[in-house]
Amino acid sequence: MEKQICSDKDSQNDSRLDLPGSDASTRAGSVDDVSITSSLQSQLEHGSHLREPNWPRSWQAYACWLGCFFLMFNSWGLVNAYGTFASYYVGHSLRDMDQLELNLIGSTQSFLVLLFSAPVGRLLDAGHFRVVTGTGAFLVPFGMFMLSFAHPTSEDAMANYVNIWVTQGFVVGLGMACYFVSSSQVAATWFPNRKGLAVGFVACGASIAGVVYPTMTRYLIDSMGFNNAVRLVATLVAITSLYSLIFASPNPAHSHPKPQSYRRLRTWIDPDALNSKPFMWFTIAVAFLFFGFYPVFFNLEEWAAVSGFGTRDGSHVPIHILEYSNKPLQTFWLLTIMNGASTIGRLTMAAFSDKTGQLNMHITAQILSSLLVLILWSLASSTAAAIAFCILFGMTSGTVIGLPPASMANILAETYTTPESQHARHAKLGQWTGMMYSFAAVPSLAGPVIAGHLVTRYNTYITVQMWSGTNLLLSAACMLVTRWYLPCADGERVGVKIGRFLSREGIEARKTEDADADADADGEKRFMRQAPTALPSRTTSDETVKTLDSGYGAPVMPERVV
Repeated sequence: MEKQICSDKDSQNDSRLDLPGSDASTRAGSVDDVSITSSLQSQLEHGSHLREPNWPRSWQAYACWLGCFFLMFNSWGLVNAYGTFASYYVGHSLRDMDQLELNLIGSTQSFLVLLFSAPVGRLLDAGHFRVVTGTGAFLVPFGMFMLSFAHPTSEDAMANYVNIWVTQGFVVGLGMACYFVSSSQVAATWFPNRKGLAVGFVACGASIAGVVYPTMTRYLIDSMGFNNAVRLVATLVAITSLYSLIFASPNPAHSHPKPQSYRRLRTWIDPDALNSKPFMWFTIAVAFLFFGFYPVFFNLEEWAAVSGFGTRDGSHVPIHILEYSNKPLQTFWLLTIMNGASTIGRLTMAAFSDKTGQLNMHITAQILSSLLVLILWSLASSTAAAIAFCILFGMTSGTVIGLPPASMANILAETYTTPESQHARHAKLGQWTGMMYSFAAVPSLAGPVIAGHLVTRYNTYITVQMWSGTNLLLSAACMLVTRWYLPCADGERVGVKIGRFLSREGIEARKTEDADADADADGEKRFMRQAPTALPSRTTSDETVKTLDSGYGAPVMPERVV
């Protein structure tokens, strides 16, 4: 019996070590490529366990937290606000452009942000955070200022599409690429036990910017024109970027693996990640996510305008307007409402994700987002229904777009479980997250462009709704597969638990059947014991025996002699 228990424990330990990307040979190869310079590695080698406080006690951590918030504020926040710029372009300076070309400006930004995520993440892992954030602090404000000069001064003049694409799409997009991965990775180094909440707060920068920038831009355009409005927006971007450059630095105790050579492919692409099934399935899930996520934000205002749920001054829409409501709403308010609700979702669900698991919360939010797009958005037939969709989808989508870095940290924590490899959880976070986002760069570019083409081709926004909802649902399915390959908190995988549960159910069912059979058998025995015997009593008289033998009449039982 003791031998059996020991063998069970050994098998469990072996199953915990048999994780993708965590075998001994792979660990040895990956560790040899880098030199760990922090004290964290030496303490782990001696077997000591670092007990990090739940909340850091240094003011630098919270100053860095705010700096990372501004990094996200000026990266995906500007992408989320592009719908307002597109709404102005389609009604004024680019009114003759196709919806596909308008979406291409915003999708170029998201494409560049994701494309350079892998090299940016690797540079951050190596400790070059000043160079990375400094490059972004120059490019993003510079691109916004150049947009104000590339756009014509006259309100009725036609703009040069290439100039707007280069300044707002390409230059600003390159600067955003330096900000995005930096925001979540740098903040996570200060909050190792609160990664979900830390990344969730940083992700709120995108949603709050999605409220500030559209509202600010719309009112400034009405009061002082488009060019001056863009210059003031660029000034705000420059001030917040300068703060991030000063204070957004990682924890000094964080490990910074120094590659032996930047020319080697292994420096930029980690083989452990490519051999990890959870990483690959989650990367595919994020790719489907970007296929369907930003078409919602880029086309929301146009959908509201042509459906009669909002108005846009000087509008020129390619689709026939169905009807106008009696109390129209400015379309940019819908985008503002969606981004505002996103802030609530990013904070609340991110806070709960530290208890429920980041990936588990991500899967739940992904499923809800897909159902909201497929059902509520496609069936919205009034301004109230449109606002309800913006609120509910904003809450779930904030979690969906904000949790991938925390979910990747969850995958790393469940992949590297041995004391010798635990340093890789932090050392490879930037590289794995960057590889994941770089893989999703092409979907982020193609998704809004395909959605815009579908609108132009079929003259209806139901195409965007079905496109986005289907891709979000496929993303949720891939996340479920990721969850299947990852172990749970006790070290067992989901498949093992389900198999045990099904086998237990089968055993209990068989026990129930056996118990029912035994009960039936016992009942039959009791019935046989209680039933009157059909044999004649030995005390019967000779007359009775003769009557039974002759077959005449009913048997008469004699009285028993007491």
